[in-house]
Amino acid sequence: MLLILQQSLTKKRVLIVDRHAPARDSLRLMLGSLGVTAVHGAGNSAEVIRQVRANRFDIILSDFILDDGRDGQQLLEELRYAHLIPLGTVYVIITSERSYSNVVALAELAPDDYLVKPFTAEQLKGRLVRTIFRQYVLRHIYDKINHGALEEAILACDRVIQQQPVYMYDGLRFKGELLHQLGRSDEAEAVYRQVLEGKVVPWARMGLAKSLRERGALDEAAGLAEAVLVDAPQFLGAYDFLAAVNEARGRLHDAQQALQRAADASPHNTMRQRMVGDVALRNHDLLAAEKAFGKVLERSHGSSLQTVDDFANLSRTLVARGDAEAARRVMTDMKRECRYDKQLELASLVIESLCLQSEGLPDKAKPLLEQAQLAQQRLGSELTQNGGHASHRLLVDLAHACYGSGDDAAGHRLMRQVAAENNDDPHLLGHIHRVFEKTGRADAGKALLASVEREIIELNNRGVLAARSGDLAEAVKLLMQAADQVPNLQFLVNAAKSIYTLLDRQGWDEDLALRALAYLRQAQARDRKSPKLAAARNLYVTVAKKYGKVAEF
Repeated sequence: MLLILQQSLTKKRVLIVDRHAPARDSLRLMLGSLGVTAVHGAGNSAEVIRQVRANRFDIILSDFILDDGRDGQQLLEELRYAHLIPLGTVYVIITSERSYSNVVALAELAPDDYLVKPFTAEQLKGRLVRTIFRQYVLRHIYDKINHGALEEAILACDRVIQQQPVYMYDGLRFKGELLHQLGRSDEAEAVYRQVLEGKVVPWARMGLAKSLRERGALDEAAGLAEAVLVDAPQFLGAYDFLAAVNEARGRLHDAQQALQRAADASPHNTMRQRMVGDVALRNHDLLAAEKAFGKVLERSHGSSLQTVDDFANLSRTLVARGDAEAARRVMTDMKRECRYDKQLELASLVIESLCLQSEGLPDKAKPLLEQAQLAQQRLGSELTQNGGHASHRLLVDLAHACYGSGDDAAGHRLMRQVAAENNDDPHLLGHIHRVFEKTGRADAGKALLASVEREIIELNNRGVLAARSGDLAEAVKLLMQAADQVPNLQFLVNAAKSIYTLLDRQGWDEDLALRALAYLRQAQARDRKSPKLAAARNLYVTVAKKYGKVAEF
C-alpha cells in the first residue's frame, strides 16, 4: 500500500500558495524531483479562490503567512466553509514556527498536516504520503458525504472506528457531525461523551455543547463553549456557537460580543465580519456595523467572494447614520467592482432612492424607485428561470424605499414575499422588523408577519394531513404547490421528501425525481447545513439506490 501511495503521488494536482514567487518556484522544483508535474501557484488569497473554482486540486500546500493579513489557517477555514474544496483535498500548512503544533492541536478546522521550514524533498514526500494514506482510510466516509448518503457515511465511520485504531477519533468526529446533521442529537451526544471519556479535545466538547443546545440546555451549552474558549481561543467556531446560543437566550448584546471576539481573533475572515455587522445592526450599534461591513469590503476586494450585498450592507448602514454621500461613494465602488453582477442595477437604484429619501427629496426618489421596481421584476423572472433568486435583503431595502414613497401596497407585497420565503431565518425577519419600526409601521408589520405565519402553517398542514391519511399522491400535489408558491426551506424539503416517499412506494418516475432534485438544490442554496435538508438528501440517495439510479446532487 505504501508503494502504491508513493506512486500515486506523481499523479496528484498540487496548488502552492505563497506570497513570494521564488518560494513557489523552489517548492515546485522540490515537487518535480518527486515526480509531481501538475503544479499550480497562487500568490494571494484572491488567486487561490479563482484557482480552486477553476480546478480540482488533490493537494494544497499553503504558507502560514499570506499576503493580505490572512494566514493559512484562516484560508483553510474559508475554503472549507464555502465548500470550495472537497473533503478529500489534502491541505498542508508550511510554517517557520515550531510552536505551530499547539495551534493545530486546538484548531476547529485543522490542516491535514504541517511542515516546519526548512525541510527536504524526502521529508515533504513522507508527509504527503502519510496524509494521502489518511485520506485513503477515510475515502468511503468522504464519498458517502459528497453523495448525500449520510446513513451510509455513518456506517463507513463505524468501520474506520473498528478497523483503524490510529484513525478512530477521525471516525468518531465525523460520526458525531453526521448524527447532528440528521437531527439525531441524542446519539451524537453519546458519541461525544464516549470521546471525552478517553481524550479531552475541543471538538468533542463543542459537539457535546451542540447536543445540549438541541435539547434546550442553553445555559449549560454556553458554559461549555466558554470553557472551550479558555483552553482553545483559536477554536473560532466556539464563538459562533456562543453567539447563536446567546441570541436564542435573547441576549443580543452578548451575541455581538462573542462574534466580535471571533472577528478580533480572525480579523481577515469576511464571513465573521458579516455576522458582526448583522448582529450590530439588530443591536442598533451603527458604528460597529459600519466598521464590520467596511472590513468585509476591504478584505474581499478583488475576490470572487465579494457580492453586491456586501456593498448594500454598508450603504444601508451609512444611510441609517445620515451619511448619504458616503453611501453613494460605496455604491460607486460597487459599480466598478461588481459590474458583471445581475443585481447591480437593482442595488444601485434602491440605495440611491433611500439616499434621496433620507435627504428629504422624495420627488427625486420616486422615478428611481419606479425603475427599481421594473428592474426587480425583470431580475426575478431571469433568476427564477435559472433556479436562483434576488437578494432578499435587497428586496427588503426596496420595500423600505416603497414605504418611504408612500407605496404601502408594493412594500407589503415585497415584505410578504421575503417573510414567507425566509420564515425560519431570524436575522432576515429581524431586518424586516427594523424597517417596519423605522417607517412607523410597527403594528402593521406585526400583523403582516403574523398573517404570513398563519398562511405558511395552513399551506403546510394541508399536505401533511393528506400524507398522514395515506393519500400520498394528493400530498405530493399539495406540497409541490406550496413549494412553488412559497419556496422556503421547509416547503422545498417537504415537497422533495413527499415525492421520494411516493417513488419509494409506487416506483421510479424520472420527471418527478428531477422535480424533487430541483427542490433539494433550491433548499441547499438557502441553508446547506440544515438537518432537514440532510434528512431529505439521505432519503433521495436511499430511494435512488433502490431503483438502480445514480444520485446526483
